[in-house]
Amino acid sequence: MTYEDPTDFRTLMAGFPTGVTVVTAVDPDGTPRGMTLTSLCSVSLEPPVLLVCMRRGSPTLEAVRAGGGFAVNLLHSRARGTAELFASGAQDRFDRVPWRMAGTAGPHLLAAAHTIADCAVTADHAVGDHHVIMGRVTRVNRLGGEQQPLLYGLRRFETWPETEDRLSYDFIS
Repeated sequence: MTYEDPTDFRTLMAGFPTGVTVVTAVDPDGTPRGMTLTSLCSVSLEPPVLLVCMRRGSPTLEAVRAGGGFAVNLLHSRARGTAELFASGAQDRFDRVPWRMAGTAGPHLLAAAHTIADCAVTADHAVGDHHVIMGRVTRVNRLGGEQQPLLYGLRRFETWPETEDRLSYDFIS
């Protein structure tokens, strides 16, 4: 049996809530690039490696591939507007949010992120209409205070409810 209905696959993935990130990079000419992603995964703790999946033909993907690095901006619960902006394709997105370069990986979205990781590309694999980019984490910046992550699932943005009973688990699959 051959699977051919992308609607079923989208429904499957909509039922898998995940965190929201904006991956940023810089073109060789210095132009900042960025796109909203929910496809972020830890790969290895030693060395620290993660992967992101980026749409083929994306200017952000081309900047990542040309520059050899990228920043992963993990968005907090109040950053829905930033997530939507960087998913929109708006050409002026970097004119509409505060950011700064902190190293060579990519722009840091200081007002929208709770944590930012700078990564150096270690592998690039074409898979269907996307590229799987592996990045070795070279630096992690946690930005001010305890902030709830922005989540996406069932085709909507959410966050965890505030509770006193939060348990803390550290694990990597």
